[in-house]
Amino acid sequence: MEKLRRVLSGQDDEEQGLTSQVLDASTLSWNTRLKWFAICFVCGILCSLIGTSLLWLPGGMKLFAVFYTLGNISALASTCFLMGPVKQLKKMFESTRLFATVIMLLCLVLTLCAALWWHKKGLALLFCILQFLAMSWYSLSYIPYARDAVKKCCSSLIS
Repeated sequence: MEKLRRVLSGQDDEEQGLTSQVLDASTLSWNTRLKWFAICFVCGILCSLIGTSLLWLPGGMKLFAVFYTLGNISALASTCFLMGPVKQLKKMFESTRLFATVIMLLCLVLTLCAALWWHKKGLALLFCILQFLAMSWYSLSYIPYARDAVKKCCSSLIS
């Protein structure tokens, strides 16, 4: 109906910005968004669990790094269904999440490099741990005061 109104009022799709076209193309119902969020998130968890179980097999380090990274990418992509890809990217690179986002994305790439090209198992495992920590810190940024609570708990444990 909205497209019909735009065409009848003389506004063409070429006059729309790229962002508007992407948002118009991704208008899913809330139920569909929730279903695909759940599917992507569960697939991400399953990939991470499969990767973790493959870690203990002989020569399973490469598979672990790949499955664990794919699991994190899938879990991260699942939130695109809830808020849309453009809004997700804007939120990822806000000043409060910028550091965690950059570290997380860098660790995703470095994990795959260490496992597949450099063949350094210890380095791949270290990058997976850093992936987990960066993803956790990134996720905590969406919960009000969660980062402050974690900081206070860690400082009280240290002192």
